[in-house]
Amino acid sequence: MAAAKSTPTDSLSFCLAQLTAAAGEGLGGGKDTATNETPLGRALLALRTRHVKAAGGIERFRARGGLRPLLALLRRAAAAGPAPSQAGAGSAPSSVESAASSGPSPSPGSAPSAASPATPSPPARLRKTLDLALSILANCCTEGACRAEVRRLGGILPLVTILQCVKTDSIQNRTARALGNLAMEPESCGDIHSAGAVPLLVESLTACQDSQCRQSVVRALRNLADSPQHRLALAQQGAVRPLAELLAAAPDPALTLALVRALLELSRGCSRACAEQLSLGGGLGPLVGLASHPKRAVREATILILANLCAQGLVRPALGNAGGVEVLLGELRRRRGLNGASPASQQPLVRAVCLLCREAINRARLRDAGGLELLMGLLRDPRASTWHPRVVAALVGFLYDTGALGRLQALGLVPLLAGQLCGEAGDEEEEGREAASWDFPEERTPERAEAGSFRSLQSWLISEGYAAGPGDISPDWSPECCPPPPEPVDLTSPTSLRTPRALRPPGRSPTASAAEEPWGREGPALLLLSRFSQAPDPSGALVTGPALCGLLAYVTGAPGPPSPRALRILARLTCNPACLEAFVRSYGAALLRAWLVLGVAPDDWPALRTRQARRSQHQHRELGEMLLQNLTVQAESPFGVGALTHLLLSGSPEDRVACALTLPFICRKPSLWRRLLLDQGGLRLLLSALTRPAPHPLFLFFAADSLSCLQGLVSPTGSPAVLPAIPLDLDPPSPCLYEPLLGPAPMPAPDLHFLLDSGLRLPAQRAASATASPFFRALLAGSFAEAQMDLVPLRGLSPSAAWPILHHLHGCRGCGAALGPVPPPGQPLLGSEAEEALEAAGRFLLPGLEEELEEAVGRIHLGPQGGPESVGEVFRLGRPRLAAHCARWTLGPEQCPRKRALALVGLVEAAGEEAGPLTEALLAVVMGVESGGKGPSLDC
Repeated sequence: MAAAKSTPTDSLSFCLAQLTAAAGEGLGGGKDTATNETPLGRALLALRTRHVKAAGGIERFRARGGLRPLLALLRRAAAAGPAPSQAGAGSAPSSVESAASSGPSPSPGSAPSAASPATPSPPARLRKTLDLALSILANCCTEGACRAEVRRLGGILPLVTILQCVKTDSIQNRTARALGNLAMEPESCGDIHSAGAVPLLVESLTACQDSQCRQSVVRALRNLADSPQHRLALAQQGAVRPLAELLAAAPDPALTLALVRALLELSRGCSRACAEQLSLGGGLGPLVGLASHPKRAVREATILILANLCAQGLVRPALGNAGGVEVLLGELRRRRGLNGASPASQQPLVRAVCLLCREAINRARLRDAGGLELLMGLLRDPRASTWHPRVVAALVGFLYDTGALGRLQALGLVPLLAGQLCGEAGDEEEEGREAASWDFPEERTPERAEAGSFRSLQSWLISEGYAAGPGDISPDWSPECCPPPPEPVDLTSPTSLRTPRALRPPGRSPTASAAEEPWGREGPALLLLSRFSQAPDPSGALVTGPALCGLLAYVTGAPGPPSPRALRILARLTCNPACLEAFVRSYGAALLRAWLVLGVAPDDWPALRTRQARRSQHQHRELGEMLLQNLTVQAESPFGVGALTHLLLSGSPEDRVACALTLPFICRKPSLWRRLLLDQGGLRLLLSALTRPAPHPLFLFFAADSLSCLQGLVSPTGSPAVLPAIPLDLDPPSPCLYEPLLGPAPMPAPDLHFLLDSGLRLPAQRAASATASPFFRALLAGSFAEAQMDLVPLRGLSPSAAWPILHHLHGCRGCGAALGPVPPPGQPLLGSEAEEALEAAGRFLLPGLEEELEEAVGRIHLGPQGGPESVGEVFRLGRPRLAAHCARWTLGPEQCPRKRALALVGLVEAAGEEAGPLTEALLAVVMGVESGGKGPSLDC
């Protein structure tokens, strides 16, 4: 087969020469364009179909300098057409300005002529030349180097001129495509805006009927929306409404995809102008319908557009009427159900759903569509912690929706809100004023805003969360005559709870009177908790461990002064008689005392948490005492007495223990606490529960504090006598009577030696030893063989344990020998020589020595050098007197609450399942009597 015949247009040089000649440069530059029309046409066709489309062809075309003559040809072609009207630099031509300002854009369904009378259609030859040249330029502008050179050669203005002058669909299509490609560079995008291309593109979009042309124009507008400033400029120049009207006309699938992609770009950071135009253009309904489009790209872009529109309050009610609430909730629910879905894909939907909660009509739809459950799922999800502050702020919209609040409470909102008080702040962006609720749109007046009716102002303040209820707002207040803010008060002082709160003027964030009512990131959560606390019986939701811990953690751990609303919530709960039993059952009263009065938080027990020193501990103490006083008032009322009596006598075992533990904190009437704790067995019930599994993490801490408080109630004028804890170096020893027998010349001479298992012989006096103990009297002076022996064996006795026995037999009292076998603090007593000496003293019937050894153990292990960890070791010896000593040390008034509780923990561990000795020892100390002595009758 013969090879194809080559033509001149196969040469890039030939084509460039023809292009240069037509542009008026080089040889033949002065010739008329029509003379070289046929060679030029063939050259342009070859450039478009072969040279530019070849691999690396665009780069070769640019490197050979083809862009300069191509742009020059476009300038000559544009000049050959109808002359544009004069316009200032950087502005749209006047004809376009008049068209843009003449009213609404024509409907896309109309059929305007391809060429208006003012701008007649160009000749066919010129149109063909423009088609080819613009196609080549658009293809070249797909590469970045060519886009930069076109901008450098000033190629944008000729394109805008062609867009204005030549109203043929094909020319408009190729020009818009070239501008769209150029707009991919930020610098070129700015130049296109400055050249006034946007009104021309909008005009072309409304005038042309060709789908391809419309797609090119829509793409150009999308690429021109590359920054917030450019998106705002596009919306202000009317670019959004024609897009919405086209979308409402149900175009072909390709154009539909182009439209939703363009609207997605234009709606990013949605401006008021964008939302207004999209709504006026009838685009909301079609967008909601496209959310179920079978094509994924269309569906996802549409959903994001709807989410972006929610940033504008003026369009949210209409969006809800169109079904947008159900669409966004369904999509968010679907994405959260996907295991592999990233949180970033859910973020715009979470933001949109939260914004929809600002209007009452959308809140009703969201509640009916299961949105409350979805929002609660977000709050429970630790992966969504960044959005938690936004979700809580959205739930404030349901503040006075009783049905929704009941549902939220049943779903467990209160503990989640309490946990939010001290959580980390999310990094969500702040919403602008235009995102505010559209239920109460702000009035636009030439002068400053005038005061509206009191009723509408009241509703607005309540809906925005600036007031808790109608009672917080005085009818005398108005924006024009607002009283000056009061002097700053101490927000953490309990006395501030009794001062009325002044109304905060409305604003974006309630910071105008921060000294009166600070509004931080915890404000929405506190507002909801306050609303829950105003229920007739809020105990089931708020008087629980998690809720109280969250409130107390915020009050004591806030970086600045806590919000007075939190203090009012606590005061409201403790003053409500319906909450009394809940405070008892949940150990809430004990928690208030431990956290606020004693300064021990749950995180501080048993190990102390490292943290900064509290600057306002005395204020926390005052608050705790005030709250406990509120509970005391409730407990000592007739209702409270009946409730506590019923709880102690007829409650569950756990409730009875909790009641017995709490009574010393909230009962001050002797007749009441004596009857409940002593006569009706509440104290023994509490003591018997110490060795059982703890019903609360801080149970033993609470129990130690409760027993100490009860001891103070029983003996208010003094404390039980405790064994003196005096350092040994300050206690002068008594003279030793046994030491003379140990010298080289003993006086008197020993007439007896005791032989230990180790072989050691200890000298002794027979008469003194027989007199000291009935055991040794029978052994040494009776009818046993040892009475005739000079060397008497003592079995099972070490030298250290035998030493205090020999001293005691010879009359030594307080000479220090009893301290010898006692190990230092920190070492175990079980299995030590001290335990062996105590057993030997009991075996040899030496009660005085037993007491002296116990005294020595107490001085060393329960003295100044001993700690709470030694209390359990001493108790393990099983000695009643030492057990009483341990109980006195534990409940002594000089002990700090932490050491007291740690000592009780050691006692419980040492007691094990044998609770009797511990119970009797603690009972004797609490009642102010020695163990085994007489005390008040305690009926169980």
